[in-house]
Amino acid sequence: MTVPLSTALDNGRINHAYLFSGPRGCGKTSSARILARSLNCVEGPTSTPCGVCDSCRSLAPGGSGNLDVMELDAASHGGVDDMRDLRERAMFAPAESRYRVFIIDEAHMISQSGNNALLKIVEEPPEHLIFIFATTEPEKMLGTIRSRTHNYPFRLLTPQAMRELLEHVVAEEGAQVEDTVYPLVIRAGGGSPRDTLSVLDQLLAGAGPDGLTYDLALPLLGVTDLSLLDAAVDALASRDASAIFHTIDNVIESGHEPRRFALDLLDRLRDLLVVRTVPDAFGQGLVDAPVDRADILRAEAEQFSPAQLSALATEVNDRIQDLRGATSPRLLLEVMMAHLLTIDGGAGAPAPGSAAPAQRPASGGSAGGGGSARCGGARRCPAR
Repeated sequence: MTVPLSTALDNGRINHAYLFSGPRGCGKTSSARILARSLNCVEGPTSTPCGVCDSCRSLAPGGSGNLDVMELDAASHGGVDDMRDLRERAMFAPAESRYRVFIIDEAHMISQSGNNALLKIVEEPPEHLIFIFATTEPEKMLGTIRSRTHNYPFRLLTPQAMRELLEHVVAEEGAQVEDTVYPLVIRAGGGSPRDTLSVLDQLLAGAGPDGLTYDLALPLLGVTDLSLLDAAVDALASRDASAIFHTIDNVIESGHEPRRFALDLLDRLRDLLVVRTVPDAFGQGLVDAPVDRADILRAEAEQFSPAQLSALATEVNDRIQDLRGATSPRLLLEVMMAHLLTIDGGAGAPAPGSAAPAQRPASGGSAGGGGSARCGGARRCPAR
């Protein structure tokens, strides 16, 4: 996304309206502010604002702000009166900058009448005016407005990119974080840079003199202890019912939420399936786990066939919804694990949740056999 937008800025191809769309927390509004700096930099429009001119300093994080760059949250100011006021302000020339930039967050929340009030100026804007719309749901925006924007879709960061971002932030802060903590933080953030950095900030705030350790982060994030997942996987591999129910007892006694345990178990089964089917899964970055866990996961994966892992993961996935809001989550978790013990996953085993094949009647009754059913053994066929 940044490459085509940077190229357009460097080539002077400025559009009067931009649409930044994508999941929450992926940097849409922050990128809109950076774009405003790039447009109004004294050396701009440029993809690399100087950062020292008055415009760049005023629009930098923690800056004083700029009269020519305005932000509006359409979730609370998306009515027709708000849009009319914005339209009137937009007609004035910039006070001290090259462009007047209006950043409208949650643009899909603009009301129908508000869109109608804004439409005319978006269709025929003055040369000094630029709109930047940011939204998580671009399909809900008015089509005539969306068609007049340059749409740049934003995406969540990959685990590898997020790891690099976190390590960079930790290095700048001079903090100490154990390697085993990063996968926990990345998973908790769900790919959102904002949410992930917020989680990291919370954890660092409570870090002790030894820095942020795995044992400290685990209870704060509510993530299942790896030893419990290891025990559950080993019990499933050996079909050890006693070990399974003892593991569930340990899950409850240690304060873990049953549904979270099931979700973490599903993630573990996914990782084992990838390790089992892709020889260099760790080298290719397909498994988001610490390097020192590689041998453990490989050993666990070798205890199952790919079909078994796929069947187990499917069963867990199908039953997780039952744990949401359940009055007896422990009981349902125990039922789930009991079902997992019955899964074979071999070629001759029925698929999870499928009905067992019907037994053939012993004699030629009415169950589909009729008079054509053969008599078995030494019994004689009844007279017709």
